[in-house]
Amino acid sequence: MSNSIAFVWDNFGPMHVDRVDAVADHFTGRREVIGIEICGESDVYSWVPERGSKFRKITLFTDKQLSTINSIDGAGKIVSACLREKASDIFLCHYDHPAVLIAALCLRVLGRRVYAMGCSKFDDYQRTLWREVAKSLFFLPYKGGLSSGTRARDYMRFLGLPQKSIATEYNTVSIDRIRRLAALEPAPGGTPFEDRHFTIVARFVPKKNISTAIEAYSHYVASVEKPHALHLCGSGPLENELRAQVERLGLSSQIHFRGFLQTTEIARTFGSTLALLLPSREEQFGNVVIEAQALGIPVILSDNCGARDILVRSGVNGFVVEPDSAKGLSFFMQQISKSQQLWSTFAKEALASSAKGDVQQFAAAVQTLTDTTT
Repeated sequence: MSNSIAFVWDNFGPMHVDRVDAVADHFTGRREVIGIEICGESDVYSWVPERGSKFRKITLFTDKQLSTINSIDGAGKIVSACLREKASDIFLCHYDHPAVLIAALCLRVLGRRVYAMGCSKFDDYQRTLWREVAKSLFFLPYKGGLSSGTRARDYMRFLGLPQKSIATEYNTVSIDRIRRLAALEPAPGGTPFEDRHFTIVARFVPKKNISTAIEAYSHYVASVEKPHALHLCGSGPLENELRAQVERLGLSSQIHFRGFLQTTEIARTFGSTLALLLPSREEQFGNVVIEAQALGIPVILSDNCGARDILVRSGVNGFVVEPDSAKGLSFFMQQISKSQQLWSTFAKEALASSAKGDVQQFAAAVQTLTDTTT
């Protein structure tokens, strides 16, 4: 059996490529790194799938999505790819998908070391005992796990993985890539304070709570003399409803719908952003927080977001707010937009925090797991 490492995701977006590239760079000359993409299309995101520069990517089903594959076929192809590539350490996401569960069981029986990757937290939504017991069975094949922050780590431990076999950080992005794509000086430099706007980057679905953010923005506009605009970057089933809300509140000239943006456009948008808003009711992590901090952007996010565990300190580099508090969100927007000095201080702290979300943390976690579970 060779010494290669394989990473399995349903579909490779920019952040997945960042992580595997970082691992490949970290293990240069020692271990080969393989990326296994189950499907050529994502069930959730409209991003353009990418290939890394430092690892080989294999796509198992080029014209399908994870929700459409047969579980036995999917498991068989995952196992075959791992065996063909002679992978000894295999990191799998989507532990609850039948194809992944079957693949993990088979690989473990075949003597491979398998690890779960994920960022779910116990407080994501209301849990039920029988479902949690069932989930714990899904973790039986795994020798360890790669999670994010304190709550996701503790949830993996709750589901049965030993604490010593769980490493962080899973949710990471290449800080260098974001800065290169933005092609702008990070805040507090770059775009002048008065020309910046608030930004939301999210799917237009209920759990992202964008309606509350629009309500908060209406309170904000009514309370300041020169309000900064709000840019909504995303798409989804609630778009018509959100546009109607904006129209009803008379905010059409101040709230701009930008549509779904690819990673380059997101980076450039952050180059002119005042603060990122992420008021989600449910948010396992929030990778967009890392992308914002890479460019020194303060973040106002709900306490439901996993990213606040390690990346956001309220009153230091942003603010944490309850997801149902439109007035609270509005108050924090006012504080940031009224004082350039406060914003500048937050921006410097956000920039300093960004290294905690860089892909080097992911590579280090992989090293820790493969060293301790060999």
